[in-house]
Amino acid sequence: MLRTHTCGELRLEDVGKEVTLSGWVQRVRNKGGLVWVDLRDRYGVTQLIFEEGSSDQELLDKAASLGREFVIQAKGEVIERTSKNNKIPTGDIELKAVTLEVLNAAKVPPFVIEDETDGGEELRMKYRYLDLRRRVVREKLQLRHHMMQETRKFMDAEDFMEVETPVLIKSTPEGARDFLVPSRINQGEFYALPQSPQTFKQLLMVSGFDRYFQIVKCFRDEDLRADRQPEFTQIDCEMSFVDQEDILQTFEGLVKHLFSTVKKVELPEVERMTFADAMKYYGNDKPDLRFDMKFVELNELAQNKGFNVFDAAELVVGICAPGAASYTRKQVDALTEWVKRPQIGAKGLVYVKCNEDGSFKSSVDKFYSQEDLKSWADKMGAHPGDLMLILSGDKNATRKQLSELRLKMGADLGLRDKNVFKPLWVLDFPLLEWDEETERYHAMHHPFTSPKKEDIGLLESDPGAVRANAYDLVINGVEIGGGSIRIHDRETQKTMFKHLGFTDEEAQEQFGFLMEAFEYGAPPHGGIAFGFDRLCAIFGGSDSIRDYIAFPKNNSGRDVMIDSPSAIADDQLKELSIQLNLKK
Repeated sequence: MLRTHTCGELRLEDVGKEVTLSGWVQRVRNKGGLVWVDLRDRYGVTQLIFEEGSSDQELLDKAASLGREFVIQAKGEVIERTSKNNKIPTGDIELKAVTLEVLNAAKVPPFVIEDETDGGEELRMKYRYLDLRRRVVREKLQLRHHMMQETRKFMDAEDFMEVETPVLIKSTPEGARDFLVPSRINQGEFYALPQSPQTFKQLLMVSGFDRYFQIVKCFRDEDLRADRQPEFTQIDCEMSFVDQEDILQTFEGLVKHLFSTVKKVELPEVERMTFADAMKYYGNDKPDLRFDMKFVELNELAQNKGFNVFDAAELVVGICAPGAASYTRKQVDALTEWVKRPQIGAKGLVYVKCNEDGSFKSSVDKFYSQEDLKSWADKMGAHPGDLMLILSGDKNATRKQLSELRLKMGADLGLRDKNVFKPLWVLDFPLLEWDEETERYHAMHHPFTSPKKEDIGLLESDPGAVRANAYDLVINGVEIGGGSIRIHDRETQKTMFKHLGFTDEEAQEQFGFLMEAFEYGAPPHGGIAFGFDRLCAIFGGSDSIRDYIAFPKNNSGRDVMIDSPSAIADDQLKELSIQLNLKK
């Protein structure tokens, strides 16, 4: 070993020991006859001291010539520091070096490798191997490692078997676009990279494995944002001979275990809410329950009073922002402009201030009396000092707009505390959703999701009303996991494919292997998959999952460090029988 100890290990009790340290030069402070070097490795920082009189001039000069990020080895005696540093664990000691060897010199890095760096994101991604030396980045990956190990501990204790599934699979038409891989051996044919191991984990249940899990890479060729990457990681799980309640109980246990062991937080009871209620009261299927502001519908109270904007609307709905009556006219106008942005799409915003004296001031005083506005306040649970914000229009669009406004108000009022965790199961999703573009139904989750038994009869008469035996786990407004009880017999699966617009031939071509497997004794089964990167981001208090991935892609799906994706040689294309036809 080129070291006897790490740079984060030595303490006062080690004073007097002869040790060897190796690492990277964090900084050099040269006071002429006195040189201090901060030496860093993965475990921490230790100060080295080179002093005129006790160190020979050659050693002193060598220490003074060190540059940032030089890799060095130093030997010497651990001594107590005269001026202690209580900001680092090794701050009571320093190493009085007697030898110094440069193991590798370094160019000046393109940004400062400190917690607070001067490098922008694109520059740090280009030199990601340098960015990973920063403590704040390393700690995020240490968190990821810890969560991975605790996941495996819990799953092993619950009798789950970790099984790897193939990465080169068959392309299927449902879900996001596949990444395709040409086959040299089978000319003109392609593998796909898996969007998830869905069919394989179901086949493992047919195989009698009973309880499966895998921390697995998945791939989706889709538009990117802060919580999406083209390749991401799932905790993928499946169980046999279970119903929905068994799944919910088991994986509440996993999430509580992770919070307890990794965050030292005892998670509260996981609330449950139907999809219908989530949409009605929060406007989306992953509501943030850290704050209230539930939607209140005002059609009965607000319509037929001569205000045409409300009278012509399918839905009049509002939220009560606590303590926000103090908003100035300028602030309210800014909110109005915010909801009118194309990304939100509202045509306007009605406000009602609940004054401290019990009166009301609104943007629709011309149409509504104080008694009218009081009835709104009573229904919305508004008190003096609160601000009511109301939108109207088509039901689905208006709920979506108000959902965005609710989240903004929650953030602006400081109600979305990253140290508070509110988990929620969302249940009873629609099985199918209508797509106007293709004029057919699509599976809201995936085509293997089982309908609720009591709704199966509606598949023929009213497919859009069929509820799925599906569930999502949401924490703080972020979907971190989703799953379902699966279809496990050929006839029901065949019916499902029919309602998704598959011909018998298409269903057989794409999924014949699975339907055939169902004929050999498939047990009832179900499962769930957690977005592991998202879970890490929630634990670490970040908005972006990129912080928890060692070598992430940017928003264009590029790895700027290795310059990928990239063109390939003509010889390789020829070998794969691929001809490019790019439009100039």
